[in-house]
Amino acid sequence: MHIAVAGNIGSGKTTLTKMLAHRYGWTPRFEPVDNNPYLSDFYADMKRWSFNLQIYFLNKRFKEVVEISRSKETIIQDRTIFEDARIFAPNLHGQGMMSDRDFQNYSDLFDLMMSLVQLPDLMIYIRSSIPTLVAQIQKRGREYEQTMRLDYLKGLEQRYEEWISTYKGQLIIIDGDNCKFGDRPEDFKTVTDMIDAKLYGLFPMESNTAG
Repeated sequence: MHIAVAGNIGSGKTTLTKMLAHRYGWTPRFEPVDNNPYLSDFYADMKRWSFNLQIYFLNKRFKEVVEISRSKETIIQDRTIFEDARIFAPNLHGQGMMSDRDFQNYSDLFDLMMSLVQLPDLMIYIRSSIPTLVAQIQKRGREYEQTMRLDYLKGLEQRYEEWISTYKGQLIIIDGDNCKFGDRPEDFKTVTDMIDAKLYGLFPMESNTAG
């Protein structure tokens, strides 16, 4: 199976991916951040480096999708190819930080890739408000993220909500403001109860909502 964890910057995707991988014995695939050759340059000058960064992510993510489709393991993936193409690239274009020419080139390449890609067996979306995201970004202390513009984060939030409202596959939505799965075991159990119900048809006695 292919399980995916989606959400805005700072929503807790990596934390949840690690916890679920450990809980279910799934193989995790993490977002390529630490070795990304464009990320620090991008946050310093988004307009100059937006296309380079998005092509880098698209390349890495497509390779992952192909590998996942060929794997016999259950893979849990931290961020998906759909977020790059439906949220991050359109947000950069919409805010004037990616040219029409570059965005069209990027979109054509993505559309070609999508003809070869299936939806994950389950998408887990962490919905978090801007104050929660900002607090978590500051807490983890990545230097290159500290220069991130608030309007950039807000633009991403809007596009996430638009994307998830039309998502056609199996979906779980977690309230990232109130469901503190990384700190409270009872909240993490709520998440795993939801997953069990979706994947295995196991319905717990308690409420099956996160948040």
